[in-house]
Amino acid sequence: MKRNRPFRSFAFFLALAFFACAFSGCTGGENRYEVTYLSLFDTVITIILYAPDEAAAQAEFQRIYSDLARYDALFDIYGEHPNVTNLKTLNDTAALAPVQVEQALFDLLRFGKEAYEATGGRVNIAMGSVLSLWHEARSAGIEDPEHAALPDMDALREAAAHTDIDDIILDESAKTVYFADPMLKLDVGAVGKGFAAELAAQSAKERGVSRMLLNLGGNVCALGEKEAGEPWRINVQDPDDAAGVLTTLALRDASLVTSGGYQRYYTVGGKQYHHIIDPDTLMPAEYVKAVTVTHANSGWADALSTALFNLPYEEGRALAERVGAGAVWELNDGSIKWLGISPETEGSS
Repeated sequence: MKRNRPFRSFAFFLALAFFACAFSGCTGGENRYEVTYLSLFDTVITIILYAPDEAAAQAEFQRIYSDLARYDALFDIYGEHPNVTNLKTLNDTAALAPVQVEQALFDLLRFGKEAYEATGGRVNIAMGSVLSLWHEARSAGIEDPEHAALPDMDALREAAAHTDIDDIILDESAKTVYFADPMLKLDVGAVGKGFAAELAAQSAKERGVSRMLLNLGGNVCALGEKEAGEPWRINVQDPDDAAGVLTTLALRDASLVTSGGYQRYYTVGGKQYHHIIDPDTLMPAEYVKAVTVTHANSGWADALSTALFNLPYEEGRALAERVGAGAVWELNDGSIKWLGISPETEGSS
C-alpha cells in the first residue's frame, strides 16, 4: 500500500491481456480467462477465472475491478478522491472530531485493531507517523542516491510516541472514527491489500464465481480449484534471485502472502534498508530473510506475513501455530523452515 502519489494521476484502466484458454484447462463447460490491470494499488493485478464464455468473463472482470477501485480509493493515505472519505481524510481530520466512514473502511480499521492484538503489536496500523518518516527518506534516497540518508532516530522516537492503537476510537453504531491523539496517523500497508483482495474475492464468490485466482501485487487469493482435483500452484520468489523460485505452493480456497526486504528498499552507506519496520527498534526488521504465509483469509495472510517477518523465527512459528496459519521461512543463513504446508513440484497457476 505504499505509493508514490506524484505518479498516481497518470494511472488509468489498462487491461494488458485478456484471452480465453479454450485450448487448455477447460472443464465443466467453462473456459479459462485472464486479465491484467496496472491502475490500482500502484501494483500489477492479475485475475484468472473460469466462465462459460468471454462476455460472462468480461462482465465479471469489470465487477471485480470496480470493487477493487472502490477499496483503492477508500484505503488511500496519500490522495483525496471525489465524494470519498478515505484514510487520507481520517489522517487529516479525525483528530478534530469523529468522522463517519463507509462500512468497508470501518471494517478495515476494526480488523487492524484485531491484528494488533493477535500479533502482540507486531502489526500496528497506528504507526503512520513512523512509517511516513521512512517513506520520505526512502523516496529521497531513491531519487538522489548519492545523498541517501536514514531518518533521524530522535524524530523516529518522537513519532513512535504517537502510535497507540487504543487512540483509534471506533464507534460501531455510528460508524465513526476518532483519533484521541492529534499526532496519530494511520498506515494500513501491512493489511490493506490483503483485506481488499478478501473483500473482492468474497463478493465474486457471492456472485457465483467458484474458480478464481486474484493476485493483487503478490497478495494471492484463490477461490476453489484450478481444475477438478487440481489446486492452484503458486511460485514463491527466491529472495536471492529475482528470476528464481524458492518453492511452489498449492492453494485451494486459501490465500498466500510473502513479506521480505528484497523488493522495496534503498541503499545508505552500502547497506540496503527495506520497508518493513520493526515496531521495537524502529528500524527495518532483520530477523529473517523472507516469510510466506498461507491462511484461509487474505487479510490475515497479509497481516501475519508482516508479523512473522517482524519476529525471530521461533516466536514467529509459535504465533503461526497459535492462529492456524501455514508458513515457510527463509532464514538469514539460507535455511528453509516449514509449518503446516509442503512444497509442490509442478508449475504455478
